[in-house]
Amino acid sequence: MAAAVRAIGSLGRFTAAAKYSPSRRPPPAGYACRNISTSTALQTRTHVSCDIKGDVAVVRFNTPNSKVNTLSRQLNSEFTDVMNEIWANEAVKSAVLISSKPGSFIAGADIDMIEACKTSQEVTQLSQEGQKMLEKIEQSPKPVVAAISGSCLGGGLEVAIACHYRIATKDKKTILGTPEVLLGLLPGAGGTQRLPKMVGLPAAFDMMLTGRNIRADKAKKMGLVDQLVDPLGPGVKAPEARTIEYLEEVAISFARGLANRTVSAKRSKGLVQKITDYAMALPFVRQQVYKTVEGKVQKQTKGLYPAPLKIIEVVKTGLDQGRDAGYLTESQGFGQLAMTKESKALIGLYHGQVRCKKNKFGTPQREVKTLAVLGAGLMGAGIAQVSVDKGLKTILKDTAQQGLDRGQQQVFKGLNSKVKKKSLTSFERDSILSNLTGQLDYKGFEKADMVIEAVFEDINIKHKVLKEVEAVIPAHCIFASNTSALPISQIAAVSKRPEKVIGMHYFSPVDKMQLLEIITTDKTSQDTAASAVAVGLKQGKVVIVVKDGPGFYTTRCLGPMLAEVVRVLQEGVDPKKIDAISTAFGFPVGAATLIDEVGVDVATHVAEDLGKAFGERFGGGSIDFFKVMVEKGFLGRKAGKGFYVYQEGVKNRSVNSGMDEILARFKVPAKPEVCTDEDIQMRLVTRFVNEAAMCLQEGILSNPVEGDIGAVFGLGFPPCLGGPFRYADSYGAKQLVDKLRKYEAVYGSQFTPCQLLLDYANSPSKKFHQ
Repeated sequence: MAAAVRAIGSLGRFTAAAKYSPSRRPPPAGYACRNISTSTALQTRTHVSCDIKGDVAVVRFNTPNSKVNTLSRQLNSEFTDVMNEIWANEAVKSAVLISSKPGSFIAGADIDMIEACKTSQEVTQLSQEGQKMLEKIEQSPKPVVAAISGSCLGGGLEVAIACHYRIATKDKKTILGTPEVLLGLLPGAGGTQRLPKMVGLPAAFDMMLTGRNIRADKAKKMGLVDQLVDPLGPGVKAPEARTIEYLEEVAISFARGLANRTVSAKRSKGLVQKITDYAMALPFVRQQVYKTVEGKVQKQTKGLYPAPLKIIEVVKTGLDQGRDAGYLTESQGFGQLAMTKESKALIGLYHGQVRCKKNKFGTPQREVKTLAVLGAGLMGAGIAQVSVDKGLKTILKDTAQQGLDRGQQQVFKGLNSKVKKKSLTSFERDSILSNLTGQLDYKGFEKADMVIEAVFEDINIKHKVLKEVEAVIPAHCIFASNTSALPISQIAAVSKRPEKVIGMHYFSPVDKMQLLEIITTDKTSQDTAASAVAVGLKQGKVVIVVKDGPGFYTTRCLGPMLAEVVRVLQEGVDPKKIDAISTAFGFPVGAATLIDEVGVDVATHVAEDLGKAFGERFGGGSIDFFKVMVEKGFLGRKAGKGFYVYQEGVKNRSVNSGMDEILARFKVPAKPEVCTDEDIQMRLVTRFVNEAAMCLQEGILSNPVEGDIGAVFGLGFPPCLGGPFRYADSYGAKQLVDKLRKYEAVYGSQFTPCQLLLDYANSPSKKFHQ
């Protein structure tokens, strides 16, 4: 049961949605389907081809000019034609569906095709066409076998589960899943109806509501795949090509076996599965499951994401009212969801991610192969882990043996957790760790291609390590700073080669947070920027590049919002209430909890620095409030006490009673005209969005896309709103300015709207995202 109701829509899971890859380029003329027909229509086929091997038709998917296959209109149309010819050809007794691309069976529907639809009816029609085609495959008198290698996601999985048999390569690249929920959609080609029958209701809900990827071996245990094929090693051809050929041979023999009845497609179910199926056949048991799952979804999504609830409704309809009603509700639900602002926001984030996974500075002159990290604290060890994990030779240096030991232990723990989850073997873990060297001196730095410092946030310490490093590194080596707020140009002021100095701002915990904010100064060379982006992409990060300035982009947006949080606390709203208000808006972590997570000492440090740089605009709550918390040792989670009390193994935190005296000392009278829950939400959000727009206005940000990606993946801005710029488009720049003016009348210049927002408010046709 627990499997059915795990976390929904978490930020880290957007990576699954990125497996959908729209094909944009025009296809070249190409394949014909041999041995079936020589009609002129076939000469223009470019996405699907077909060979006859004896009495088995082998249908190959191959979207031109793309790393992956996607279900575009063209592929769908050619696939339908090919299947109709197979059904009409008496010499063909069975068929195999396979990809010509080693890493991708079908990675999902073409998002561009869905986005091109102007009405929900058009999207519903797309869904119904897919349903009809896959129903024909399911009902086919000639057995159809899916031979899966690589990503089999979304619509690709729906194609596979409509087939009579599935064979997959037991390879890390072979993953199956239904990531539609991460784009605000649902499986729209019969998946919501077939999946529960194939893997059982709890497992089907788990797949559809989380969008998680499932490896081939687990898919076999679940009953999602019937047979596994071990990948082959190198030979005359590359391993991938040999494995695909072998997979095809095995699939052909099974297709033949199914046609002549020497192979049965009936799956034998274990006792647990039989009992589960029997229980799920009872209406009152199903009602209980629906109720539990709905409760979990509501709790985790606060009702802000329509797709999970729609998935539950559609599955329920099919099981309770029959397949026709289920298919109809699925297609209508798919159409309705595609038109929601939430789906458009999530798809916008997906496109932004794809864009931020490319290096806009081109290929660097030298590849970074050896990386040195200064400081083995939480951030330094995290950076070392994501680097060594991706094959970079990594040196981790600290000034104290105790700190170094702790850092190395953190890296080991991080990699070992992958062993426990079975995504790494213990041999692979040890092999990765052999590329990590822990040390207390600068030995080996003469071979480093890049040094990332993660030492304490103090300009004097940063200057000291920069001078020490420059004395030992080679001429081509890049110096990167993982500061969260100190201007990079100030750090580079003591450098002999400022063109090689850059900012690389990681987010904690480094192995979980996807964002990397790269900061360039006026002196940073293009090649240095290209190298930094290349390293970030190698580490698996989503990378944004911003200009230098106090707080860069992310810290600068967070600053005014946290200043407002302190003011709200001073006005008498308790930490639990402010957390509830901010999570109800869609933030994954409450505002008071966020300060505890960041660290009250860090928040104080940043608030002081940004206050000096920006003056009154960054005011709000009293900075002395934070300083007293620091004096009392209330530093947040890391100290066990902040706004809340943190105890190992205790899930329900209690509010720190030691804060009562501090809250009483700094209490200010509340302004009733701006203190409703909605007003408190909007006071926090408008300051965030206004500062984001100011960063775009000043050229800190080069475009709104990176602004949205940075806010969502680095700061937890609600994904359902798509980021501050997409939110400004959907809420309306004029409405935002009206809110800012309302609060400005009460609190002054901290809410003065920036010029860019005013320009957009005065021209309703202007949008950040066209």
